[in-house]
Amino acid sequence: MTAALWLLLPVAYLVGGFPTASIVARATGHDIRTEGSGNPGASNVYRLAGWRAGLIVLLVDIGKGSLAAGVGLALDGHRGAYLLGLAAVLGHVFPITQRFRGGRGVATAGGVMIVIYPVIALVLAVVWFLIARVLRKASVASIVCTVAFPVAVAVTGNEWGDIVITSALALLVLSRHASNLRRLVRGEEHGLDRDPPDGSVAP
Repeated sequence: MTAALWLLLPVAYLVGGFPTASIVARATGHDIRTEGSGNPGASNVYRLAGWRAGLIVLLVDIGKGSLAAGVGLALDGHRGAYLLGLAAVLGHVFPITQRFRGGRGVATAGGVMIVIYPVIALVLAVVWFLIARVLRKASVASIVCTVAFPVAVAVTGNEWGDIVITSALALLVLSRHASNLRRLVRGEEHGLDRDPPDGSVAP
């Protein structure tokens, strides 16, 4: 591991912790923490402020992971991409500037995987879109794709180290979906439909 990677780890963490959803939601007159599902992510911004705002959050959050992983890849191959990419995901999930209350990590982790496994990431992005469009549940699409990623890495003949690392990253993202899983079991999970103007949450 190069000295540059050590120095860039906290930088990657801070990049990952950039509060995209909070800033975009605030610019459109919403408080992402108290409205909708309360999660600072693209899906909640979409429900509150529309598809353009949601798309901005999605692309920036993906970009955070891709930027960190891309720099790591250039410095030290897959190992560097994993290290800086994981730092960015941790920054997104546990941002110090937001009292360690961040998002689910799906988009930022997806950005990391785009750099390391672009074909798998592209295929699962299509799967995510189809599931979300049919079921209208972003959490279901995210959970399915999160579980599928390390499986896809394994079946495409990658080394054990890659399988272990992607599995660990998947477990981190899944752990952030515990509340979503509980709501899904109770039939109370938030859908992708826009919230009504009175501020109540759409079913």
